[in-house]
Amino acid sequence: MTCDCEDHQMYGCYEVATVGEAIPDMELEAYHKDKITKVKLSDYKGKWLVLAFYPADFTFVCPTELGQLADHYDQFKKEGAEILSVSTDTVFCHKAWHDTSKIIGKIKFPMLADPTGGLCRAFGTYIDQEGLSLRGTFIIDPDGVLKVMDVHDNSVGRNAEEILRKLQAAKFVREHKGEVCPASWKPGGKTLKPGLDLVGKI
Repeated sequence: MTCDCEDHQMYGCYEVATVGEAIPDMELEAYHKDKITKVKLSDYKGKWLVLAFYPADFTFVCPTELGQLADHYDQFKKEGAEILSVSTDTVFCHKAWHDTSKIIGKIKFPMLADPTGGLCRAFGTYIDQEGLSLRGTFIIDPDGVLKVMDVHDNSVGRNAEEILRKLQAAKFVREHKGEVCPASWKPGGKTLKPGLDLVGKI
């Protein structure tokens, strides 16, 4: 879907990311390990990537979500995935939040700064009237292809364990061609092999 902002040149717009297609490559500043650094999405080719968009630093639901992701970070890493959090705050705001919040202080993954909203627009989460992002979760495979997307109202928080489960399911079907994961599947659970013999029997 093509971006509908008024000035494509100003915002450097891309077509909005779509499941099953390659994500756009962009470079942003990030606060990571007490430093300000540059992060390019293509740097993560070859591994799984989880993008977690959220409205703003120093808010209410956001620290509960990012804190959960921080608590499960080692599990994501074991699955061969990196997490990048994204908001329209600056890297300086990220640093201040990281330094002052006990929950945010646990974060070890890069916190991307998108003050112009370019990355948020590219993934369809930008709220033009507010200059903020919706809560959006995107899981990208090692080829840079978007496999899972979940965008919803900012009043509803996410569950890190469910994001991890979706990552594990996406990883399983990539590694086991011809198999699919049914509802609530978890590693070790039963999968399905679509075929005429299953029609009407599930």
